[in-house]
Amino acid sequence: MEQRSGRQERSKELELPVSETMKAEEEVQNNEEEDEEPKAKDQKLTSVFGVADLKNRAIGLYNVGLSCCLNSVLQVFFMNLHFTAILRRIIVPAHPAQKRISVPYQMLLLLEMMQRGKQKAVYPSDLVCCLSAYKVKLFVQHDAAQLFLTLWNLLKKQMKKPELVEELRDLYTICVQQHLACQKCYSETKRNSSMLTLPLPVLDSNSHILKTLEDCLRYFFDPEELTDHNMCFCEQCGKKTPFLQSMKLVHLPQTLTIHLKRFCFEQSAYIHKLSHYLPFPQELDVSAVLTENQCQADDSEKAAWKYELFGVVAHSGSTSYGHYCAYIRSLTERKWYCFNDSEVRQVSWDDVKCTYGHSKLHWGQTAYLLFYMKKRPQ
Repeated sequence: MEQRSGRQERSKELELPVSETMKAEEEVQNNEEEDEEPKAKDQKLTSVFGVADLKNRAIGLYNVGLSCCLNSVLQVFFMNLHFTAILRRIIVPAHPAQKRISVPYQMLLLLEMMQRGKQKAVYPSDLVCCLSAYKVKLFVQHDAAQLFLTLWNLLKKQMKKPELVEELRDLYTICVQQHLACQKCYSETKRNSSMLTLPLPVLDSNSHILKTLEDCLRYFFDPEELTDHNMCFCEQCGKKTPFLQSMKLVHLPQTLTIHLKRFCFEQSAYIHKLSHYLPFPQELDVSAVLTENQCQADDSEKAAWKYELFGVVAHSGSTSYGHYCAYIRSLTERKWYCFNDSEVRQVSWDDVKCTYGHSKLHWGQTAYLLFYMKKRPQ
């Protein structure tokens, strides 16, 4: 793919110590004065996204070869104010060859092109070319959850500033504590681990439909008995014994990402899509959903587990062929927009609710990734 002209000039501008946009981001992150007029707040926030009126200037991404999945995930990253504040502070690679294969830098250039351009959409060609070096191919139907994880890992690995890596972890990483208890001698092991998304099943162990997102959360953190061929070796007992496995929630990040496991493996290794109705709320209080036994956190931590829905990556079609788009609520206007490759339009909450799914509409849109943003303390 051809390199775009003006690359050197743009990179110099990115190396300036503090831009006006970065100042606006810092002000927003430090929680501006509460008595500020709403219009003034909007003006500051719009400077972050480089658009004066999102209705007229929302920028799409052209599909360059089954890239709808990548486009949807990128829009969710770019519309997250906290993420762009991190992205703008990366160390710019010194050499052109390094710039071409730097995912953070190419994402930053694409963000800048989206903000400064006057067209309705831009081509993510340079970023796509960069990602191809890391086996993210064109003309392949990607899984949005896997692609989100791949992009995040590449960003984390290639960011040279340790403080930015830590901020990226704080922004997205979920901390859990895994418990494993022998049911013979009752010895127990505990291990803390982190995950980027909560991979919630939409069916229980008996293949019964879980009816709400809250049901899925509770089920995910319910203890599970490991018996028969699932038994584990107990060092105390010296043999395989039944175990009780459980997971407890320790910490939730600023941006909570939920993966609804809509794609299901059958015993025949055939993958099929679960399209049944599953509602999810605009506001989610995780501490009110989980029981005390499902949490390993103090009261101050749990008090911060109040979230607002920020984005939905939805899939339509089948497991062999489909299409992704993103529904994102603008932080500037508090209105919902649908990002469907190059087309961006304002939508209502009822439009977003259409991604709840329907058992008789297997080709219809179903939410696959949910992004919740932590609410600011009142």
